Amino acid sequence: MGRASRLLGCLTELGIIKRSFQPLLSPFRQPLRTIPGTHDQKRLYSPGTTGTSTVTLAYDLFDGKVNEVPLVFLHGLFGSKSNFQSIAKALVQKTGRKVLTLDARNHGSSPHCATMTYEAMSADVHRLLELLHIKRCILIGHSMGGKTAMTVALQWPDLVQGLVSVDISPAPTTAHSRFHTLISAMRSVQVEANIPRSTARRLAEEQLRLVVQDPAVRQFLLTNLVEVDGQYIWRVNLDSISQSLPHLMGFPEFHSPYTGSSLFLGGANSPYISSEDYPEIERLFPEADIQYIPDAGHWVHADQPSLNLLQCTQAYRFLEQLPDDETCICVTSLLRVAVRSTGTLCLE
Repeated sequence: MGRASRLLGCLTELGIIKRSFQPLLSPFRQPLRTIPGTHDQKRLYSPGTTGTSTVTLAYDLFDGKVNEVPLVFLHGLFGSKSNFQSIAKALVQKTGRKVLTLDARNHGSSPHCATMTYEAMSADVHRLLELLHIKRCILIGHSMGGKTAMTVALQWPDLVQGLVSVDISPAPTTAHSRFHTLISAMRSVQVEANIPRSTARRLAEEQLRLVVQDPAVRQFLLTNLVEVDGQYIWRVNLDSISQSLPHLMGFPEFHSPYTGSSLFLGGANSPYISSEDYPEIERLFPEADIQYIPDAGHWVHADQPSLNLLQCTQAYRFLEQLPDDETCICVTSLLRVAVRSTGTLCLE
């Protein structure tokens, strides 16, 4: 309990040195599609795509002073590495360990690609870890990021010391998905060019409200609204995401399990980790522990923002058992505290 209290205190501390990398070419500095019959408006739309091979991901590496197993955070659909900035700084301040956050392909500042499969995204992560000379890590992922983390662990088990999957299992999730609706709503948004960002954000939210009733989800989607040369566009690649949704809602076929420590932490009100998924979880992750956060849906951190580290006993107990005890305990705070700095969703 004492370490948990000190962690909560460290969440307000700043001043951590951060090393960042961005691709030399911005993935969204491309001509946009003009709405027929207008001159000063653009449809908020993803730019063209390039290539199908492994890409170099944009990342933030928060440096620590000790040489221990780092933590790697993988965001969900429509998320980005910036979602984890506050918690990454707090973890480095508390533990002295490195924390790596990254943008998945077609998200944030990473390149846009036509292919978006878990095999491709896990290969991107593996390549980045090789480039950074990270030979072993603890993976934490939510939703799409959780499936990517599982795929990494199943393909390169020696690379993964521990795995935390937040509200996602290796079972198909097509029946529960409403991402098609979100993509359609984002595609329909139109905002004038050369207006203040605050005005553009307000106009976009008003249009999203017609389809997306949850204000927290709207604010989360709006984190992808960016201004480029006076034009407002979505930085996520909606074309590739839409075309890849059938795959993203599924999971690759594996026959050999990951036998390391793993935790599947779901929202009690979410259908994404159900009892029907237990056999597949047990087959691929025989050492898995499955726990739930009461009164939480798919966005567990948004549905239960008052639930802090001390109350999240499931994650606390699991991570406490991993060899890098002090670092792992701190990871559990990702479920709640990162949202404080932005007031928006931080994982999905």
